Amino acid sequence: MTLTVSERRLCASDEAALEAAVAALERTSFAQRLTKVLGKRVALGGRLLPEKLQRAATLATHRALHGALRVALDSLKGKEIKDTRLRHRQLAMATGALGGAMGLPALPLELVVSTTIMLRAIADVARAEGENLANPEAAVACLEVFALGGHGEDGRIIDGGYIALRGALAKSVSDAASYLARGGAAMESAPALARFVAAISSRFGVVVSQKTAAQAAPLIGAASGALVNLAFTEHFQTLARGHFTVRRLERAYGVHEVRAEYARIARAAGYWPAAESE
Repeated sequence: MTLTVSERRLCASDEAALEAAVAALERTSFAQRLTKVLGKRVALGGRLLPEKLQRAATLATHRALHGALRVALDSLKGKEIKDTRLRHRQLAMATGALGGAMGLPALPLELVVSTTIMLRAIADVARAEGENLANPEAAVACLEVFALGGHGEDGRIIDGGYIALRGALAKSVSDAASYLARGGAAMESAPALARFVAAISSRFGVVVSQKTAAQAAPLIGAASGALVNLAFTEHFQTLARGHFTVRRLERAYGVHEVRAEYARIARAAGYWPAAESE
């Protein structure tokens, strides 16, 4: 009897890769990373920020998510696949150091630069996991990573975890990819992309508010600003590796098989309630 793609069981190495992806996607908390790199807990509530700075950071987030995708992906075309994690971390730390030295007025601009660096790093991870960045779906999946980092107070990304969030974003992801596939270029005005970026921004904003609050702390300085951006970079690189590992396995084994196994692993590890339906 010949098994279809969706009926194949994961081999041992792919099972291990999926387990690592589940751990990355379900338990990676930016707040915890900040505490680790700064050596202390920091107040991360966005309410601590001046209203004017909150508005500026929100606007910068939207602009960064609209503009950085094309810049990041265009710069990858035709390049050799290699490990660039260290280089992106160094760039992010340099940007964070500059922002920390200049203080609050620099944060909105620094966020745009940091987001562009991060999307470039995410795209590198995507290529390493076999994604074709000339495919609009892969390009949109890179931006989708920014929605994966907004863990709540209980450490969970959303009820139902990564799989539920992928489902919630599916329509906006599909519409955005379809628009790009038709050759759409009006990044700011296209309703499909505007809806997609809005969906991403609402979750990315959780991490942005935490990052901004940490950098707005008294005496943050250049050194601490660099550490905040290091945590920011590592957070999304880890999420990107998990996300594109899952997508790679879905292409190899089928979406249903991989997501069912993902759910089993998540429950067994205690990331999801044992009784939660698939």
